[in-house]
Amino acid sequence: MNTSELNSFIVILIYGSLVLLSLLKLANPLKVNRKANFWFGIFLFLWSTFWLDEVLFLVTGSAVDFHSLFWVRCIQFFTPIVFYFSVLFYTNPSFTFKITDVKFLLLPAAFLLCLILIRLGYKAPFESLSIILILVQALFYTALSYVTIRKHQKKIQQFSSNTEGINLNWLEFIILVMLIVNIIYIIYNRFYDPKSLNFFINSVFLLVIYCVGYYSLKQEEIYPLEEKQREELISISEDNGAEEVKRKLISDEELLKIKLSLEKIMEIQKPYLDSELNLIKLAEMLSVSTHHLSYVINTGFEKNFFQYVNEFRVEYAKKLLKEPNSKLSILGIAYESGFNSKTSFNTTFKKMTGQTPSEFKK
Repeated sequence: MNTSELNSFIVILIYGSLVLLSLLKLANPLKVNRKANFWFGIFLFLWSTFWLDEVLFLVTGSAVDFHSLFWVRCIQFFTPIVFYFSVLFYTNPSFTFKITDVKFLLLPAAFLLCLILIRLGYKAPFESLSIILILVQALFYTALSYVTIRKHQKKIQQFSSNTEGINLNWLEFIILVMLIVNIIYIIYNRFYDPKSLNFFINSVFLLVIYCVGYYSLKQEEIYPLEEKQREELISISEDNGAEEVKRKLISDEELLKIKLSLEKIMEIQKPYLDSELNLIKLAEMLSVSTHHLSYVINTGFEKNFFQYVNEFRVEYAKKLLKEPNSKLSILGIAYESGFNSKTSFNTTFKKMTGQTPSEFKK
């Protein structure tokens, strides 16, 4: 099998994988992150159309100028927008479209106008403009998606003590890989023969698609399914930490009272050993609202919820690591201390102590 035949096989795998994954996300058999998975499924289907011309060539044996079709170019232009919508709903499942969101249609409208003018014979100026619009939109929504995910990773630390399964790192990684690959392709396409790079690009895309499939299908529900709890956590996570500290939600006396009660519970009951501990659970133990507890942790301890809880876990893990006759492995100590994986244990422990658990034990 030569490179050309192998590339054809990879193209079929890419197209088939994207269509199948799209159907799985749209069907959403696990019923998690419903709105996000719906938009992500549409994104995957739109993404698959970029290989449809090569698939049709393999089927019919003749070249199909698929991407020159008016309607195809229109729907492909929506690919980065739809990806951004999926990111929006992953990070905020309560997001709803408003009349002001008509702004999302400005670039597509400009692109559609360019296509119409090209069909009317004004090809010279508007062909170049349409390419510029494609690049501008792709870069804009890629950057916007990346910023949204980074904000999300900070938000969830306000209410979750273990963020590994809900931090959307896989989406962030995919954005960066896609951006790098596309930049390489554009540069190579501009100065060299693009066909010689086709096999390499398709191979990378196939690996990325398999990563997308693995991580997107195992993505758990980010926010609680119960609507009241979900709204509560979203409203807390959307607050700016510095601004929240400036606003007095409760009196200084009440803050001190909750702070002392919290310290007592953390010392005696050790709720941090529960790997599923979140702001709602801890607030229920103290019989206070989640907003007040978040305010006490942010103001009284000058930390977010994630930092506050994991400091206790790390201190507890230190005691276990110091025990000379302990039969627990590093993973066992991680679970005993309230961490839900060895990766999160190592990362958090090193961030707070400057050493890995293994180095600390030695």
